Amino acid sequence: MGTTASQLDKEKLSEYQELTFLTKQEILLAYKRFTELLDKDDDAKDLSNTRVSMEKIHTLPELKSNPFKERICKVFSTANLKDGSLSFEDFLDLLSAFSDSATLEIKAHYAFRIFDFDDDGTLNEKDLEKLVNSLTGDTTETRLDENEMKQLINNILEESDIDKDGTVNLSEFQHVISRSPDFVSSFKIVL
Repeated sequence: MGTTASQLDKEKLSEYQELTFLTKQEILLAYKRFTELLDKDDDAKDLSNTRVSMEKIHTLPELKSNPFKERICKVFSTANLKDGSLSFEDFLDLLSAFSDSATLEIKAHYAFRIFDFDDDGTLNEKDLEKLVNSLTGDTTETRLDENEMKQLINNILEESDIDKDGTVNLSEFQHVISRSPDFVSSFKIVL
């Protein structure tokens, strides 16, 4: 653990602690895990310009079987190419939002962005259908038939769409999440 700490200077470590919901130990572990994903020719000393591909991030056991792994990477990626690749700071943001210490508001905000597949700022019927298919599995055995899907989406909108505009916005989503006691404990990734 001593070599990891020496490669991430104390000033940066303190800054990351202030800007995230992560402890010093969690940041050091994140650093170790991130640098293990780097290509041999990447420079672990210059993390500000180093990115790990979405495909490599997906190899992490904590994300490997997550049905939203692609959306998670795309939401947290600051890459200009919108390719889902993550810098170390993107990786810390991801882990921070999914940490036990993150607030309900932070978790709800990121969950909403992950579920907003078309990135239009609302959860519409297409987003909700993709969400349901992601959760149930997108195979013919597990997929809901057209009538079941329509009924479920109508039920979701009936329950969540307060302004009755046919979509769920962030504040409506946060309202629903605030009534779901399991959400905070289930929206997490622990290294």
